[in-house]
Amino acid sequence: MKKKLSVVLATYNEEDNIKDCLYSVRQLADEIIVVDGSSTDKTQEIASDLGAKVFKTTNKLMFHRNKQLALEKADGDWILQLDADERITPELRKEILSMVNGQWSMVNGYYIPRKNYFLGKWLKKGGQYPDCVIRLVKNGKAYFPCKTVHEQIKVKGKTAYLKNPLIHLAYPDLKSYFRKADIYTSETALRLKKEKVKKSFWSFFQFLFLKPIGTFLNLFIRHKGFADGLHGFLFSFLSACHHSIAFCKYLKSKIKK
Repeated sequence: MKKKLSVVLATYNEEDNIKDCLYSVRQLADEIIVVDGSSTDKTQEIASDLGAKVFKTTNKLMFHRNKQLALEKADGDWILQLDADERITPELRKEILSMVNGQWSMVNGYYIPRKNYFLGKWLKKGGQYPDCVIRLVKNGKAYFPCKTVHEQIKVKGKTAYLKNPLIHLAYPDLKSYFRKADIYTSETALRLKKEKVKKSFWSFFQFLFLKPIGTFLNLFIRHKGFADGLHGFLFSFLSACHHSIAFCKYLKSKIKK
């Protein structure tokens, strides 16, 4: 018996992405749930026109709260959680359908590898591939803890891995990178505030020098980001800047609520 599959997304101003994302799941989803954080562009209209059930809410700094809400609104036996900048390939679609309708009933969640693209280039190194993330879960067996912006879905029970990757067009240009980086650094700054990190010389030295240098060396040298050439260098450098930018926001208390 065919099991119902829900595809769920949380969005905010994704009119440039949402159409291609939903097109990629047309032959996969039995229902599409979009929880939108009050977009000011045409995200809601495009999603609705493509058959999605759209629910409007607020745009939260801890964006995973909207992802959790999307999970809760799904009616399918299985749920595929996506971001608007992700695409399902035909090969992955077949594998997902095979797993959902198969006999491996003991598995409650599946990791899916991702091909992360940065400024148009697939980053094969720098810790960016295979970048396995839990995206396919049984309804009622998974949730978002909603503590950090980069957290994984938590699954109650056994997990397994799919072979075919999904496409992640995270940063097509520097403008999109800096827009997302602003959100991520604000979230980190808010966490530093909650943890009451001391505003001392040691903290200054740690966040402005030690952590950025450590992150760059980890991505560019240890994980061989240099193999991706200029793109690998730029990604490693910008990732390293996260710590210092977040700490400066914390010092100035310029944190978006």
